[in-house]
Amino acid sequence: MPPAPYAYRQLDDPGLEARAQGLMESLRCLKCQSQNIADSDAPMAGDMRHQVRTRIAAGEEPEAIRAWMMQRYGDYVSYAPVVSRTTWPLFAGPIVLLVLAGGLLWRRFGTRR
Repeated sequence: MPPAPYAYRQLDDPGLEARAQGLMESLRCLKCQSQNIADSDAPMAGDMRHQVRTRIAAGEEPEAIRAWMMQRYGDYVSYAPVVSRTTWPLFAGPIVLLVLAGGLLWRRFGTRR
């Protein structure tokens, strides 16, 4: 199949392209997981770039596009994770560990005089 039209071609309006570029830099390529879709050469990233540019050109807001991408591909696609029913342990875990470590240190060194 030929690549999507906006996979490698920028939008004509520089303002819209800047909004699309900003969003594409914050979305992760699912094939080459260490790159964003703006920098990736994977065909899937090209399809995702096409979707972003098409939706930006249609007047959709970047956050709505991010939400659609996360709904379609999962939370992993975004470099800016949100707290949800499935991700809250990732945010709560470090806090719980810090409280436990603080309690252990206080118990170990706080009671000695």
